[in-house]
Amino acid sequence: MQNNKLPELMLPEYLENPFIAKLPPLLSQRDLLDALAQKPSFDEKERSYPSHLRKHCLLRLGRYFEPLERQIQLADRFGMLLRQGYIGRNPLTHDYIRHLQNGTERIQAKSLHVPTKHPVENTANSFALVGCSGNGKSKGIERVLMQYKQCIEHTEPFSLIQIVWLKLDCPSQGSPKQLCINFFSAVDRLIGTNYLSIYGRNRISVDEMMVHMAHVANLHAIGVLVIDEIQHLNKTKMGPDALLNFLVTLVNTIAIPVIIIGTLSAIPMLQENFRQARRANGLGSLIWDAMPNNNAWRYFIDQLWSYQWTSEQTPLTEEIRTVLYDESQGIIDIVVKLIMLAQMRIISIREVKAGPEALTEALLRRVAKEDFKIVRPMLDALRAGDQHALQKYDDLLPLQVHVDKLMYDAIQQNGLVTYPFTETSAQKTEAQSVPESEANTQTVMLSTLQSLGVATDVANVLIQEAMLQHPSADPLLLMATISEKLTVIPKNKIARTKPSNTAKPEFDELPANDLRHITALGRDKGLSAYEALLQANMVKPPLLDFAA
Repeated sequence: MQNNKLPELMLPEYLENPFIAKLPPLLSQRDLLDALAQKPSFDEKERSYPSHLRKHCLLRLGRYFEPLERQIQLADRFGMLLRQGYIGRNPLTHDYIRHLQNGTERIQAKSLHVPTKHPVENTANSFALVGCSGNGKSKGIERVLMQYKQCIEHTEPFSLIQIVWLKLDCPSQGSPKQLCINFFSAVDRLIGTNYLSIYGRNRISVDEMMVHMAHVANLHAIGVLVIDEIQHLNKTKMGPDALLNFLVTLVNTIAIPVIIIGTLSAIPMLQENFRQARRANGLGSLIWDAMPNNNAWRYFIDQLWSYQWTSEQTPLTEEIRTVLYDESQGIIDIVVKLIMLAQMRIISIREVKAGPEALTEALLRRVAKEDFKIVRPMLDALRAGDQHALQKYDDLLPLQVHVDKLMYDAIQQNGLVTYPFTETSAQKTEAQSVPESEANTQTVMLSTLQSLGVATDVANVLIQEAMLQHPSADPLLLMATISEKLTVIPKNKIARTKPSNTAKPEFDELPANDLRHITALGRDKGLSAYEALLQANMVKPPLLDFAA
């Protein structure tokens, strides 16, 4: 029977290049699905395990990876980018040697932009992968990279260690020098060299360091350089130009393929800067928005829902599908964590209160409401379709860090749960939990303000004002509101209409130094409670006054 699968080595441009010949064979899309997948270990008998063991089984879902169409597309493009970049650096046609000779000339001139004597074909491309947080960009590229052996040792017809790919995080300060240092350090750890001690010394200039980095990249035939978290450049004092221009030079001049990965906030920056790479869009940039509620999403949920460590399996209904999408808005990381945390919650509850371990719609809603507060603004922006608003939420605490803490706390409880939950008592529990949550928030905030030297009575007034202004009682938002009042006093107060009524009679009868009396008089003058207490010397001046 004829084999319709043509091996990669039958392509002459790949067959005749030692850098490509030792790469793994190209895979069909169906084979890529199997290769990229990372399924958690699961056995039906584990449902009968004790609760504390099943909680640990749930942690396997944190490593779950189900490739979909976008991940297959990423794997295809990476394979093309890698192999096409090596065509122009074939050692058998002396292209690779010419690149090294050009690198030597740049080192002597201490500049990446000097004209070189050895013209060589540049087949390098690049592309950007951007999307909102939690859509699996970093996880996806890591699964793709794992399909390739990172280092390949060559002995014939030359001797060198080929580095197929290298992944670095963008420096938090956006410094090309720090990127070079991270590069040398990563190469040293990988192949045992000492480039960092040679080329990373303080007395070496940034330009000279970049020249050496480019030469080392060619010396070890780096196939693709991946730069993750590129949105960090938006917050640097020096701006994104220096680093992005260097990456463009790697593609256009040094012929090293580059992949840039970042969140939606990186799009304007890349459009302005990275587009100058003559092949920046040679393979087309990828934008991973939240997944629509389509067949691909349904397939993913079908696969994910089968991993249940509850004592009995809950069937997947259309109502549950609706809840899962509504509470995650198509963010894969969130829906995985939602199902994982919901199972953790119901298993813990049934340790102290008898009943079925069912993953109900009410349970999923409650877990999403209580455990996903940190990403609620992002989810609200997704519901509204506000792409501009999404760019503001790159600073949110990574969801995985938050989930890790929740998991750790739940495991440490060993089943000693204080909030029983059943479908019939859901509304009652809901009503009881809100005041308790607010009370806990007020207690923590009061303790914090007291530690800053704010009097207890004053602190209570500030907390109440902040909670009236922000009924959601988000502790971070409340503290930000209070901190603004404690550190900033407007120089030009807006004139306020004086109330027609004077202070209430009962306040007039209070002592002059009573806080209620002072705030009531201040209210008549159009002052806030804090401003009235400040004028009466009942609170300390703002910290900024001391600093001045």
